[in-house]
Amino acid sequence: MNKRLIAPALIGLLGAATLAYLGTWQVQRLSWKQDILTQIDATIAGDPQPLPVMIDPTEQKYMPLALSGTIEEGALYVLVSAKFVGAGWRVVSPFQTEDGRRVLLDRGFIPDDRKSAPLYAGPAEVTGNLHWPDERTSSTPDNDVAKNTWFARDIAAMSDQLNTEPLLVVARAIDPADEGFTLMPVDSSGIPNDHLNYAITWYSLGIVWLLMTGVWMRRIAKGTD
Repeated sequence: MNKRLIAPALIGLLGAATLAYLGTWQVQRLSWKQDILTQIDATIAGDPQPLPVMIDPTEQKYMPLALSGTIEEGALYVLVSAKFVGAGWRVVSPFQTEDGRRVLLDRGFIPDDRKSAPLYAGPAEVTGNLHWPDERTSSTPDNDVAKNTWFARDIAAMSDQLNTEPLLVVARAIDPADEGFTLMPVDSSGIPNDHLNYAITWYSLGIVWLLMTGVWMRRIAKGTD
């Protein structure tokens, strides 16, 4: 081999090997993430449990619940967007269980023009999941509590506002059903899983790296570089 080609060949091979390693690592991460999502889906769809006394957000996130009690007066409105509908509101109300505990109940979605509509308050049976959503980012506006416009489900602030425990139950079913509501139950679809895209990107870059290295070596061999 032309001595002038040794350095480009090494650079090409090392670069391609590095990119291939990164792609393979992302494939492994994809398998790991899919296992996690499968476990989450199994938890969400599990047999409903009573509201736990000892709270552990790490262990109890997505825990399925069955609650009997009363949907109380009052609601907080979280600005969201629903597919095929557009802007609207998640409605979060206080819910008192039969044993006197008060928690936050995410009742689902209503269109924007129903924000001022009266809400049902009274006895209800709820199945749902405990959830600790992480929706606030550096670009999320501050909640306008005076206008009852919330931009994230900030559990601590909401529980202070409605005088409940800092626990959020996202409804999967409510009996009697809330008129005009679309339930927005917990699922795994919103959990990012971009590892396949990352893997394709790294492998593609590896191929491009090899092609560019080939062009470079060809130019050197022809004495044009």
